[in-house]
Amino acid sequence: MHTLPALPYAYNALAPAISEDIMRLHHAKHHQTYVDKLNAALDGTDWSTVPIEKLLQTVDTLPANLQDAVRNNGGGHFNHSLFWQWMNPDGGGQPSGRLLEQIEDKYGSFQTFVDEFTGAATGLFGSGWVWLQPDLKIITTANQDNPIMSGSPQPILGLDVWEHAYYLDYKNARADYIKAWWSVVDWKRIESTAIAK
Repeated sequence: MHTLPALPYAYNALAPAISEDIMRLHHAKHHQTYVDKLNAALDGTDWSTVPIEKLLQTVDTLPANLQDAVRNNGGGHFNHSLFWQWMNPDGGGQPSGRLLEQIEDKYGSFQTFVDEFTGAATGLFGSGWVWLQPDLKIITTANQDNPIMSGSPQPILGLDVWEHAYYLDYKNARADYIKAWWSVVDWKRIESTAIAK
């Protein structure tokens, strides 16, 4: 059975970038719903105890009646479980050491990387995610898809650009949400993940 992970910080910890109201709605309502619907779809099947990563990596081989539930709700559960970990009230700034060097080598400067990632996020039509892959390539996916569904490695950073992630705070100004989000990105955690990969 899949469960909602606890946040590594208080609901109000990311304010003013992301308000307590948004965090409660996003975590306790939206994420919980993904978990509940995933469990309901898998209940009584041989796949109910399979780890979420394995389910997503093999989603196209699952029984047809489970594929949409796993892709949408399993993807939503997995993506959000990662998303919460990539933010920290003491975040912001830029990475250091090897990761910063690699970003600068690939993009010319950290600011150019930020600009390109931001451009991908503001330009993504509809709902979806923007990801930074271990090779530092920036990619996007629609809805709750994750790169591991298509055989790619697990991302080291991602941004949720569904409206439920920002509408209470920013209305339709997605660009303002993205700009504020950079102030809570937990580069120390991302550095440790990148090095581990």
